[in-house]
Amino acid sequence: MLQSDKYQIILFDGVCNFCNSSINFIIDHDPEKHFKFAPLQSDFGQKTLLRFNKNTEDFDSVILLKKNQLYQKSEAALEITQYLSGFWKYLVVFKILPTFILNFFYDIIAKNRYRIFGKSDTCRMPTSDLKERFLVDNS
Repeated sequence: MLQSDKYQIILFDGVCNFCNSSINFIIDHDPEKHFKFAPLQSDFGQKTLLRFNKNTEDFDSVILLKKNQLYQKSEAALEITQYLSGFWKYLVVFKILPTFILNFFYDIIAKNRYRIFGKSDTCRMPTSDLKERFLVDNS
């Protein structure tokens, strides 16, 4: 498994338009390149899910792999915000709320994301200048 102290890995639903927009937002607000990315549907994503005994067919959560610890749903989102430029890093203040409350709202969006934002037929393909930030294979 690829590990680094220099960056964390974000796994996301590669066919979800909202998820892809969120990844674009993170890239735009991550000038230090703290994150690398992989679709949950990719070989890398599937192997990571198996490694942590997670469902390999349910893609309703963003997952953050940070120092060999897995974060999901609102916990992952709030961990990610800490590394973003601008005022976004201050969203971490929401960690004071119980996870079950945060995940309640997260789950509402996750369950309706295809209906509201749409779905692509295939996972996103990074542009050549972003290829180094995407992990598509474990080999």
